[in-house]
Amino acid sequence: MPVNIHQPAHLRSDLNIRYGEERLPRYTSYPTAPHFSAAITQQTYRQWLASIPQERTVSLYLHIPFCRSMCWYCGCNTMIARRNEPVAEYLAALQREIEMVASHVAQPLKVNQIHFGGGTPTIVEPAQFADLMNLLRQKFTFLPDAEVAIEIDPRRLTREMMLELGASGVTRASLGVQSFDPVVQQAINRIQSFEDTAAATEGLRAAGVRGINFDLIYGLPHQTVASCFDTVRKCLQLRPDRLSVFGYAHVPTFKKHQRKIDEAVLPDGANRHLQANMIACSLTNAGYRQIGLDHFALPEDTLTTAQAAGNLHRNFQGYTTDTSDVLIGFGASAIGRLDQGYVQNDAGTRSYCTQIDSGDLATRKGYALTADDRLRADIIERIMCDFRVDLQQVCARHGTKPSDVLQSAIRLHTLIADGVVHLEGHVLSVTDDARHLVRSVASAFDAYIGTSGPVYSRAV
Repeated sequence: MPVNIHQPAHLRSDLNIRYGEERLPRYTSYPTAPHFSAAITQQTYRQWLASIPQERTVSLYLHIPFCRSMCWYCGCNTMIARRNEPVAEYLAALQREIEMVASHVAQPLKVNQIHFGGGTPTIVEPAQFADLMNLLRQKFTFLPDAEVAIEIDPRRLTREMMLELGASGVTRASLGVQSFDPVVQQAINRIQSFEDTAAATEGLRAAGVRGINFDLIYGLPHQTVASCFDTVRKCLQLRPDRLSVFGYAHVPTFKKHQRKIDEAVLPDGANRHLQANMIACSLTNAGYRQIGLDHFALPEDTLTTAQAAGNLHRNFQGYTTDTSDVLIGFGASAIGRLDQGYVQNDAGTRSYCTQIDSGDLATRKGYALTADDRLRADIIERIMCDFRVDLQQVCARHGTKPSDVLQSAIRLHTLIADGVVHLEGHVLSVTDDARHLVRSVASAFDAYIGTSGPVYSRAV
């Protein structure tokens, strides 16, 4: 069912005060990673791989967990590599894992999308990246229109690497920008000029990488509405196809390098709210369409057309056009999703390499999906992607009734009373002025909310 695309509406401050401070999952999966356990073993993963139907298309995720320096806001699983040797050793293990996984399927799987995440995937040498892509093409069958995406630090992107990305068939690059404010950059240990970003953008396009995405963050130390506006203004000069706009998640208990950030200069909830709204309004006024909670895309972009058609999806990379039900993850901490559930590799780079070198898969934990999990995952994905869900349609696909789901969603009654959502018949819709609280709505259908322990990022 097509989805109406709205411009950002005025966001009610009373709702922000009531719900904005909540710590909630981003719902890139359901159940979320804190609920994975060691009950899912290497043997489990082997069995799941062997059962993938030959006609199924799959997506691949490859994690490169290295950076040359640490950005203090970072929430990724990465480590600092000042020398090339640790990266080369890791790549050797990554290639062996690819070969092992491929050996557990009946024939080469058809690949629809590939995503290189980090860390900084472009920390590898151009020849190493070419070797990795060649191996993937040997072990898998790339579909003619397969999308190959990679995350990039523009500060250290060489001309040689840009040319190799184009030659290897990379179709989309995601450039970390975060903020162009020099005061903010100093506070997060990431000095990046507009000129560096422009050179990377122009060089990638010249090399044949046509899809360009910028990553922005609000809620950073010393950040203001004015500095966010200036960053957006500069980004618009380069006209990226997409932008991802995330709120900074300050969790120093789990990311110790974030302790270098002075909490006293972090914007409060009200200012985070204003920053997010200003960025959204500035981008939509410039012709971008808001995609779900935190993505923006040009009208002709495939994300925009997918949302308009009701075909938008959500996975560990955020909003996506990827229609594959199977995602195979490679590398330390990488998460995969198969029909039966989730699998996650050992998060430690050294232990990951040791496991692979011993001839074993690096599976450390995972989760076997239940029928109730699949139902709730479907509901949550539609809420996160469309800001609405037809419970009758979704429940029919899962052989249950909307009344059963609504009865268990106790928190939903408060959200309805507060005007965050409307329920008309079996169609649940997030109100226009509460769309920034869509994670709060999704959490009403999360059977595990409040039981995971770790602190999530703030709802706004």
